[in-house]
Amino acid sequence: MTGDELETLGEQRRDADGRYNAALTALDQAVVAVGRLHSIGPEHCERLGTALMQFLQQITGFVETKDRELAAVAAARIDHVTREINALGELRTHIGVLQRATEMLKRSAASFAPVANSPAVASSPQAPASTLDDYKYVGFEDAFRGSDAVIEERLRAYVPLFHGRSRVLDVGCGRGEMLSALKAAGIGARGIDLNADMVAVAQERGLDAASGDALGHLSSLPDESLDGLIATQVLEHLEPGYLMRLLDAAARKLQPGSPIVLETINPACWLAFFSSYIRDFTHVRPVHPETLQYLLRASGFERVDIRFSAPVPDHVKMKAVNLPAEVHASSDPASKAMVQIAHTINANAAILNSLLFTYLDYAAIGYRT
Repeated sequence: MTGDELETLGEQRRDADGRYNAALTALDQAVVAVGRLHSIGPEHCERLGTALMQFLQQITGFVETKDRELAAVAAARIDHVTREINALGELRTHIGVLQRATEMLKRSAASFAPVANSPAVASSPQAPASTLDDYKYVGFEDAFRGSDAVIEERLRAYVPLFHGRSRVLDVGCGRGEMLSALKAAGIGARGIDLNADMVAVAQERGLDAASGDALGHLSSLPDESLDGLIATQVLEHLEPGYLMRLLDAAARKLQPGSPIVLETINPACWLAFFSSYIRDFTHVRPVHPETLQYLLRASGFERVDIRFSAPVPDHVKMKAVNLPAEVHASSDPASKAMVQIAHTINANAAILNSLLFTYLDYAAIGYRT
């Protein structure tokens, strides 16, 4: 609401206040005048009634204009707060992107710094070459997936699957959350990712990560040279043909009995599909849990199970109707109808919850035959 509109409402409220106060004064005067009389006749009652009626008529206008002004002021304050909140969100985004861009520029500058005692300019093998927009996607991960610490804590659930392993490959290692969790558990692991800025972030944390294509990296390894493979939130970025070739390559490079863990967004949960999946513009295709289970089995993996994670909070789900016990026990036709309606509503809510609000993520876990 504009300032002029608020001023107009203020003028209307002040005018209504004036009429209300005038009517209240007239009513007070009429009451005082009648109170001084020794006897009250019909004409006095009529005069008092008229003053009372005029006063009551002004109350409506007084209340309505006051309500409109208060509602307008509240709406204006809400609009102001909303704008401030949106501005904070924009500021956080700008700061996050600028921070990642600054880090990328520092790494680029360092990679082209002159080597001591040499006139040539060399690039450090520890500084992968970034594409122009790599840092923006790192900022996107920061904003929407969560901090390194939050994601690492969640991924620790997979660490026991690799207990005793020493040559685990983290495909699409990103900022290195899973690598960090494996390293903390004493498990040897290396990461590969196409996003050079994410690899650089992982390297700055002291993790073994390299920039490159996952399928190309796997193809360069000797057969049965890995004893574990994990990819978290990666498959949804891959074309179907690439994914199938990647799984076949993983089967060749893993030792028999080695685990493979593939976590992705759960498209069978509509909330996950219409929020997490669609939000990321780099996603190519969702992978249904049963589809991924089949693909792993078809590529030579056994004991393939689906593990769901990130359950949708209860407060987001549809609520059931809980009727009092006396309504259920009543033989009254209206109560019986109410019970039947509640039963239908609850059944429909359960169906919708099973489609809309289950688990945001899942992992297909199998073992090389």
